[in-house]
Amino acid sequence: MTKTLLRAPFRADHVGSFLRPERLKKARLQKQNGEITADQLRKIEDEEIIRLVAKQKEAGLQAVSDGEFRRAWWHFDFLAELEGVELYEADSGLQFNGVQTKAHGIRVIGKVDFGDHPMLEHYKFLHQIAGDHTAKFTIPSPNMLLLRAAIQDGVYDSREELFDDLVQAYQKAIQAFYEAGCRYLQLDDTSWAAFLSEDSRQKIIAGGDEPKELAELFARAVNESIAQKPDDMTITMHICRGNFKSTFMSSGGYDYVSEIIFGGLNVDGLFLEFDDERSGGFNPLRHVTRDDLQIVLGLITSKYGELEQAGQIKARIEEASRYLNLNQLCLSPQCGFASTEEGNILTEEQQWEKIKHVINIADDVWK
Repeated sequence: MTKTLLRAPFRADHVGSFLRPERLKKARLQKQNGEITADQLRKIEDEEIIRLVAKQKEAGLQAVSDGEFRRAWWHFDFLAELEGVELYEADSGLQFNGVQTKAHGIRVIGKVDFGDHPMLEHYKFLHQIAGDHTAKFTIPSPNMLLLRAAIQDGVYDSREELFDDLVQAYQKAIQAFYEAGCRYLQLDDTSWAAFLSEDSRQKIIAGGDEPKELAELFARAVNESIAQKPDDMTITMHICRGNFKSTFMSSGGYDYVSEIIFGGLNVDGLFLEFDDERSGGFNPLRHVTRDDLQIVLGLITSKYGELEQAGQIKARIEEASRYLNLNQLCLSPQCGFASTEEGNILTEEQQWEKIKHVINIADDVWK
């Protein structure tokens, strides 16, 4: 049995975002208040990302990310820089379990396309400092625009028309990241959470859609977006139920859309939340139809600092291996540590202990 994987996702991996250091939070606020320039902020971001990458290497990770340190949001920052899309001040934020995000939203105001996107430069900086490690970059799934964006009247006559432009924009994006050197790209996607509970499915119906048809549309959006990816590029997907200040947005197991997720998505790997009872059991893994699909079990929570019992995590990996060969399984935290710049409620020291916990357990399991 192979202990390590030579290609992502790795036995011990991570979702991508890390807690923002206080120095970076202060600098972003200073830039917002006009106290420092964009160049001064970028210099501080560069320095903090260099430190973060060094910490990831020191911890023993094979893949390193920039922690999403240049972003306020895991999704809006990327989507708002697509041509035809803008960020705007909304009436209210996104509702989580007892808290609400900043009142921001995105809207489509013109034909959607991918052009001179600033995150290409963000990736190039990460690539430059990754060295012998794999540079991992995260962007939101195309479904996040379909799910979250308001569409200005007169821009698109139908969702299918928007869909076609969006897919073409993502095809261009994937090729552009590849040409910049990216070989490990992750699509982050909370749209699947809309199908995981009866209440959320009823909301889809109330909005005029049929849940299974909408799920098929989301699968098409992903598959068509990545259809032309080069063979030596790994594209994974992280499916999330929401992550903001250690809270969540939705609950439910993967059962309702398990055949679509596990048998119908053409990604190379799936990062899945399995850290508590909200995520359901491993039974849906029986719908995995490919032996080249890696399933990354998010068994270590990023929402609080207390370390899980290693024996319990190993037992859960063994349970998952009853449905899928152990060689197709990997381990990670269930989500990033800071999907927004506010971050989850744990310390940086606890964050790194979580990462090391993942690595130590993976080393024991995949000897």
